Amino acid sequence: VQLQASGGGLVQAGGSLRLSCGASGSILRVLDMGWYRQAPGKQSELVGIIRRGGSQKYEDSVRGRFTISRDNAKNTMDLQMTSLKPEDTAVYYCNAQGIDSAMQNFDSWGQGTEVTVSS
Repeated sequence: VQLQASGGGLVQAGGSLRLSCGASGSILRVLDMGWYRQAPGKQSELVGIIRRGGSQKYEDSVRGRFTISRDNAKNTMDLQMTSLKPEDTAVYYCNAQGIDSAMQNFDSWGQGTEVTVSS
């Protein structure tokens, strides 16, 4: 199963960006999907996850500013980021876990998309 992320870029503080992630391959069912990020010189951290049923969980610093949505029919996920801050600058990675057509579990990562927020 392959994940493709897109939508990163340069934005001024207070602005918005939308990241997208699509899963492709021999997929039976995508279960949890999530976004992670790694800022320069820091460890990777969870941004938020969305379960197949739609329930979501967010890291404290992004709650209320970021929203994750998904389309189960298309195996896609979006991250709408608003009120961006310079500390949101990072490479963002999407993740998907599920079951493939061979009835095997998968845990796949996208290639990362860079978000830079200028002050």
